[in-house]
Amino acid sequence: MPLSTSLALILMAGSSITAPQSFDLSSGSATRQTPYQAGGHGMEPGSTDDDFLFSVAVPDGTYRVTLTLGNRKAAGDTTVKAEARRLMLRNVATKKGQFVERRFLVNVRSPALPPPPANAPGGTAVRITAGDAREYTWDDRLTLEFLGKPQVASVTIEPVSAPTIFLAGDSTVTDQAAEPAASWGQMLPAMLDGTIAVANHAKSGATLKSFLTDLRFDKLLSAVKPGDWLFIQFGHNDQKQEWPQTYADAATTYPAYLRAYIAEVRRRGAHAALVTSPERRNFDESGRIKDTLGSYADAVRKLAAEERVPLIDLNADSRAIYEALGPQIAPTAFNDGGRDKTHHNNYGAWLLASAVAERIRTQIPELAPHIVAAPFVPAQPPSAAQVAIVPSRAHSDVRPAGN
Repeated sequence: MPLSTSLALILMAGSSITAPQSFDLSSGSATRQTPYQAGGHGMEPGSTDDDFLFSVAVPDGTYRVTLTLGNRKAAGDTTVKAEARRLMLRNVATKKGQFVERRFLVNVRSPALPPPPANAPGGTAVRITAGDAREYTWDDRLTLEFLGKPQVASVTIEPVSAPTIFLAGDSTVTDQAAEPAASWGQMLPAMLDGTIAVANHAKSGATLKSFLTDLRFDKLLSAVKPGDWLFIQFGHNDQKQEWPQTYADAATTYPAYLRAYIAEVRRRGAHAALVTSPERRNFDESGRIKDTLGSYADAVRKLAAEERVPLIDLNADSRAIYEALGPQIAPTAFNDGGRDKTHHNNYGAWLLASAVAERIRTQIPELAPHIVAAPFVPAQPPSAAQVAIVPSRAHSDVRPAGN
């Protein structure tokens, strides 16, 4: 899925003239039999009747996706994910002969950056990895994944300008491209209404410093509009002194870099919110979570008060969630069958995203009306059976970077 910089820039330049596109996705339709070709639309490799990926070539931007779900001859139970497994719709049931319409927003981006002026420092593209290039994220298309028992009659995709929540962070935030790993950032879209977008720029293994040097922050800032929001969550990798090039001390450089991020967003008329990093799953003998991120979480809390920005205290909420589940059940919320104590699976990612959504509802009045998730109490998490998210077909045994 790599995209040349020159082609990406052409696509970006033409984004303002992109027209709505509608497609028949009913079973047996010509579209369902058409493989995707660059610059067009069609099915991605490996698609079947029970789970399929449909892509449409589009420029960078935000798109309203309108789906008509249902089938005259069969019942359905449709889950929809976008790009790299961003959960958009979960278990939409339709009876035989019933049709329902659902809408949501999808943010699409390529690696291309507006070129800097002559003789000015900078770059023309984000420094993505080979792994990034294989994902349905940094490419020239909008990809939708249909799972469960999908019954899809049609899809319409149209460009829009909409308020956006941008996410900057590490592996506990990013859109994890393959099962069983998952992060709260890719679950958040399913907890919002269809009038606000999520642009998840987080990267596994990222730090405040690497996010800058990889030009990921430049890419994010190039799309920020007045009134948008940036949620910032770093810490897991910034605390690693064994990474000397990107280590950030909790008392000095860490808050200084966070302050600079906030300033850049404010300069563009947008708003910032700070998120404390979720704790790792290490229990002591009394069933309490051990502290591995305390000084970094405290630095974020202090800075949020000083800068007067909203605080999403996911560190505190994650501790409450894990302790409520207990040492025996908590591993079922984590990647790699619980052997990974840092990264989550779909269940754990849903719980953390629910905590983020609840904090938004209670602490950010401007965004609260967009929250459609049920009320959530971290000390009373639902069971895995109650959450039950249909897995994607992409699978990897490799743990996310930054464990």
